[in-house]
Amino acid sequence: MSLVLDPAAQDLLFREARTANTFTDEPVTDEQVRAIYDLVKYGPTSMNQSPLRVTLVRSAEARERLVRHMAEGNQPKTAAAPLVAILSADNEFHEELPHLFPHFPQAKDAVFAERPVREGSAALNAALQAAYFIIGVRAAGLAAGPMTGFDFEGVRKEFLDDDHTPLMVVNIGRPGPDAWFPRSPRLDYEQVVTTV
Repeated sequence: MSLVLDPAAQDLLFREARTANTFTDEPVTDEQVRAIYDLVKYGPTSMNQSPLRVTLVRSAEARERLVRHMAEGNQPKTAAAPLVAILSADNEFHEELPHLFPHFPQAKDAVFAERPVREGSAALNAALQAAYFIIGVRAAGLAAGPMTGFDFEGVRKEFLDDDHTPLMVVNIGRPGPDAWFPRSPRLDYEQVVTTV
């Protein structure tokens, strides 16, 4: 059985897509980011909680503040990328549930009254949405450079608040010269899938 998705789209989203390490200076527009979000917002999350929040780092001053918190190896590419996004989990996502999950508006208090429960659910579901976001960047014909090599608490204090937990920083743009490292190996089907 073959996949329904066109092979060229499969290549664009997965087989040929890689984490970019260099970018051209071509800008990434707000319209492109909106188109990415308007596509990936349909990706599923538990109870439609949609806890991902995106902070776009555009100004030179904000970029400088962010680069200070990046691991040394991630600083040059973050400084040079046309756009950088901080992806975080909103631990107060439950406030939106009466709107997002209208057939069970009581979920806000019945399921998510306790902060530790919200934090665990927000982390998992925002991570799902972060993956959708990366695929959306690729669908827009751009490259993404997701990174977790940074001072999480420093980024939270610098750009977020106590209700948001940073997940990753993503450099976004058109790939530049020597943008790709060689593709790393992947596990085979038999190494991953077990039938019981």
